[in-house]
Amino acid sequence: MANIFSNIPAEIPDEIFEDIITTPSLRIERIVSKGHVSPDTQWYDQTENEWVIVLSGYGVIEYINGDKITLKQGDYLHIKAHEKHRVIETSMDEITVWLAIFH
Repeated sequence: MANIFSNIPAEIPDEIFEDIITTPSLRIERIVSKGHVSPDTQWYDQTENEWVIVLSGYGVIEYINGDKITLKQGDYLHIKAHEKHRVIETSMDEITVWLAIFH
């Protein structure tokens, strides 16, 4: 058994991406952020659909069309394949734990 909040270091100089389950058609990933954002010039353009939920903290997703969505604890979002987006803000005061399911 494992816990989604286990093994989170006190200091997080780089955002942490950890695969929990990987199969040919599904990937579940834990992402741990603390003030991390996507680079200004980077847009995620994924080949997979992504369903993501914030388990703690918060994050702000921006789409290439300028729409912004703030996700707080318990909020989730479905991002379609090739829907360009990036993370423009995560909590500086607490750790943000995301659970992303790619399908």
